Amino acid sequence: MKQGIHPTNYRPVVFQDLNDGTTFLTRSTAEAEETITVDGVEYPLVKVHISSSSHPFFTGEERIVDIEGRVDKFKARREAASKARAEKAAKAPKAKKAAKAEAQKLGAEAPTADAAEQ
Repeated sequence: MKQGIHPTNYRPVVFQDLNDGTTFLTRSTAEAEETITVDGVEYPLVKVHISSSSHPFFTGEERIVDIEGRVDKFKARREAASKARAEKAAKAPKAKKAAKAEAQKLGAEAPTADAAEQ
């Protein structure tokens, strides 16, 4: 093995799932600020939002796990976009009618090309 390329902080670490409180003791280089005592031994503690004990793929449950509100933000953007499309569609026929009326109005007031040539 090459010297000096391997991590020096590879040690036992406890990962705790915040959804269901499950803890896993494994070896890792993950940085941890907190500690936890398991079986009388103190280990660094890394908190995770989702793990195999709470992930829908592994548990078979169909649920939305959204810690940061991403689903709500997406739904709000989608609703705002559909509202904007509806408003644009409602204004479009009015704008076309107004443009057509304006063109007819200008056409009636402006002299025709034939009249200008004479």
